[in-house]
Amino acid sequence: MLRGPKADVVVLANWSGRESLPVRVVVRGAKFGKSRELVVHPTTTEALVSYRELRQRCCPSPVTTAFFVSTVGTRLHYSNISVVFRRLASEAGLESRTPGCRPTLHSLRHSFAMRTVTGWYEAGLDVGPLLPLLSTYLGHTKPADTYWYLTATPELLALAARRLEISSGVSS
Repeated sequence: MLRGPKADVVVLANWSGRESLPVRVVVRGAKFGKSRELVVHPTTTEALVSYRELRQRCCPSPVTTAFFVSTVGTRLHYSNISVVFRRLASEAGLESRTPGCRPTLHSLRHSFAMRTVTGWYEAGLDVGPLLPLLSTYLGHTKPADTYWYLTATPELLALAARRLEISSGVSS
């Protein structure tokens, strides 16, 4: 699954049918008319290849240049994707914690941001200089816009505290 970009940006992805699927996805005409190139995990590339093969079998002549198409070959609409996501989330057992806090496509961006930063800490990487990369991946123009996606979870705080202890020579 392509995680990070907004679902409406993924819906806008076009495919001419001639190019191969790379390990990078180019997002064109996103927020503020910006474009960016995203590196995708090899498993994402495999999933995109599988989808492309299924798409060619089920809908060999779509009426759109969109990469992701409906069962009738038209570009997907975000509202329809949201309905399907809610159904799949329910079938997978993902439940709302409260009426106002339910799983959404947009919440995948929060999970992606948190898992990315947590992974960087776990790998011993210097997170500060990497935050602009995460911002770019999410389509933000500056890291300050990305901070809203980061939550002070106990796991992340423990990793950050451990990093501070190591850098200051204090050991617990």
